[in-house]
Amino acid sequence: MTHEAASPGFATLAIHAGGPAAASPESLFAPLTNGVSLFGLEGFGDIASHGTSSSNAMLEERIATLEGGTAAVAVASGRAAQFLALHMLLEPGDELIAGGSPHGGALHQIGEAYQSFGWQVKWANPSKPASFEAALSPQTKAILIESLSPATDVTDIAAISAVARKARVPLIVDNTLATPYLIRPLEHGADIIIHSAVKCLGAHETLTGGLIVDGGSFFFEGDTRYPLISKPRPEFGGKVFAELFGNFAFATACRMLGLNELGPSLSPLNGFLTLAGLETLALRMDRHSQSALRVAQFLLGHNGVVQVNYPGLPNDPAHALAKIYCPHGAGAMLRFQHAGGYHAARSFMQHLKLFSRLDDTGDTRSRALHPASTTHRYLDDVAKEKAGAGSDVIWLSIGLEDVGDILADLDQALAKA
Repeated sequence: MTHEAASPGFATLAIHAGGPAAASPESLFAPLTNGVSLFGLEGFGDIASHGTSSSNAMLEERIATLEGGTAAVAVASGRAAQFLALHMLLEPGDELIAGGSPHGGALHQIGEAYQSFGWQVKWANPSKPASFEAALSPQTKAILIESLSPATDVTDIAAISAVARKARVPLIVDNTLATPYLIRPLEHGADIIIHSAVKCLGAHETLTGGLIVDGGSFFFEGDTRYPLISKPRPEFGGKVFAELFGNFAFATACRMLGLNELGPSLSPLNGFLTLAGLETLALRMDRHSQSALRVAQFLLGHNGVVQVNYPGLPNDPAHALAKIYCPHGAGAMLRFQHAGGYHAARSFMQHLKLFSRLDDTGDTRSRALHPASTTHRYLDDVAKEKAGAGSDVIWLSIGLEDVGDILADLDQALAKA
């Protein structure tokens, strides 16, 4: 029996992409030995190491391959990835449309810290694509959404991409919780992807890191609204990134004008640890999704639970979108409402034994969070409800333990609450 050659599968690419076996003279990421070519914008590579082979360079090629992008840039953290991506696009007075709640979650700092840069933020509802169009103005320079949010909502990327295309602005998608294994945003109209590597990609909380992936789909050349990419750069002899680098001009600008100038570098050790995490990504995301579905089904039938939200459940509001965007599974996150209210939810948390009571997601270990008394405690009741963090709500991130042990721990904690 013979097997015909075919394109490598996801798990194979997660182990081998960017490694020596994948190298070729035509590779965008091939090692550059001449530092002059890098500083002269004649190649794409890590200036700090003068383009020599490194774990970070391999990580960049691997995540770009897995996401289907043209190039990637590794940085120190997920927040650094978000900041550098926006720094390339926004000037003082410009507007960003952010999908989600301004209260908590991965987008929380946008409404606060970025105000000092003169970046204005408008909030839109990810479940209502029309709200993004309503928020558009001549000052809009980018739209930022999460593919899968901590509140277990699946975003209709294609519908919001249509709004971004109409306005001719880039759509940035935070793909941290879904990973490219569950959702590939570029295939649904995203232009740029960002990741926090500490969560699902790295998986073991042994690292910090962030990634920016250029989809190569946004045409910057001649678009004066984005001067860092489309106008001559005096520090590089008047060269124009969009003209020189084409469909990976954004990634090059992030590296040369962001990473190189502002310095949030990813340590080689953290790059190496992220690569190690990627090698088991497909296996882990399958296990996360299968176990989370089992947990959701268990909680759905428990008399101590009022409501369960998990996109993998057929009756969940996000289920229809989950079937479109993440057919391999709906990830590790779910939430439920405790029938006993605030104090019972607190008691439930105190009786957990296997679950860690920490604000972490996508880890190998199962985690539980009562946001109303921790991460969202200073919000009023209305804001908590909007953020999916009502007084009786528990957020769970289901790990890789035996699912029977996970269910047993939840059952005993519910019985004692």
